[in-house]
Amino acid sequence: MPSRDEISYFGAGPAPLPTPVLERGARAFVNYEDTGLSLAEISHRSPTANKILADTKDALTSLLDIPESHVVLFMHGGGSGEFSAVVFNMVAHWVEQRRLAATKEFGEGKEEEVLQRVRKEARENLKCDYIVTGSWSLKASQEAANLLQPLKEGVRSRSFVNIVTDARDSNGGKFGTLPPEETWKLTPTKGCGSAFAYYVDNETVDGVEFPNFPSSLSVRASDENERLIVADMSSNFLTRKVDVSRYAVIFGGAQKNIGITDITIVIVRKDILTEVPRPDFLHAVGIWSPPVILNWSVIAKNNSLFNTMPIFSIWIAGEVMRGLMAVHDDAKVAGQEIVTNEKTSLLYELLDKHPDIYQVVPHKNARSRMNICFRVKIDDAGAEKRFLDAAEKRMLLGLKGHRSVGGIRISNYNAVPMANVEKLAKFLEEFAMEEKSS
Repeated sequence: MPSRDEISYFGAGPAPLPTPVLERGARAFVNYEDTGLSLAEISHRSPTANKILADTKDALTSLLDIPESHVVLFMHGGGSGEFSAVVFNMVAHWVEQRRLAATKEFGEGKEEEVLQRVRKEARENLKCDYIVTGSWSLKASQEAANLLQPLKEGVRSRSFVNIVTDARDSNGGKFGTLPPEETWKLTPTKGCGSAFAYYVDNETVDGVEFPNFPSSLSVRASDENERLIVADMSSNFLTRKVDVSRYAVIFGGAQKNIGITDITIVIVRKDILTEVPRPDFLHAVGIWSPPVILNWSVIAKNNSLFNTMPIFSIWIAGEVMRGLMAVHDDAKVAGQEIVTNEKTSLLYELLDKHPDIYQVVPHKNARSRMNICFRVKIDDAGAEKRFLDAAEKRMLLGLKGHRSVGGIRISNYNAVPMANVEKLAKFLEEFAMEEKSS
């Protein structure tokens, strides 16, 4: 049986965790700080649990320099749960903005006129912008279309989801590139504007990552309405410096770079939580109100403890965050970004060195630092099996590509040490030379 040190794991998620965190977690799972209780047993409303929650929020706030304008929430449901939460909460916020505008125009006491105006605007003008660059942004856009379906009664030809760009259109029907921003079709900020603009910062399945914040989404002096940006950062969270103030919402599942499954982290601007209409007004407009378990305002008011949260998972996330702070000190996430880029460069340089053996799937403008996707001798049906079998013999695990696209995928998350990347790079070189000589 191999030891943990002998294994080099590159799985896409759940991802590897730092061994010291796992060792401390094992002790805490049995007897947390000599209380005689497991962290899986303590009450989520106990002082101990509340301190763990506060400490983890503080660690994340420090790492990302989260401004006072935003709040950190811990939720259930993973990234897929947030596909729904984004629509419920952001559309509700948009409705409230339209209600306030109508009330200003008609005056107080004109509830029916206000309702009819907002109802008309929702049916005729509501748009949710989705930048589709991979499998997860596509799924998110499909969920939005499904949730807004009730509004289509009487307006069946209209879509409430605006696909700003679909990367498949310019890439032979497959994901793997970032279309030029000048080709994007964002909803204009004039008039009612869009409820939000949504993108996935890193697509795990397709190995596509935005190299930086899309300039098309930046605030402009000519904007009549603010463009509210929502970013799914599930798979590149805490891997590079992020200007949180640019976003209305950032969310991510914990199981890539933060911790274990069970929690989803949501960073949301506080005004999104407070500027929401009453449920009965939303229903009269024809829109569902957010289910309580996905309602950001409710979760925030209850300090993320509306229902029983997995305190052990939150503690693990906090340990990971404090570990990053200890390693990088004042550099914070910028320090981790340097390490990540060094690991990524080593792997891509090796793959590009042998183009007759390895074919990187995404275009160079879109290559992910987190999920390095490539094919092995694409004209040789048995090459990838030989590759995976040989890798497994060397204890290089978790390299098989997503079932929907196949190929090979190296997931380069924070807890993957440089030593393991160097071991993999050596294998990539040796395998290429063996294939060339056979």
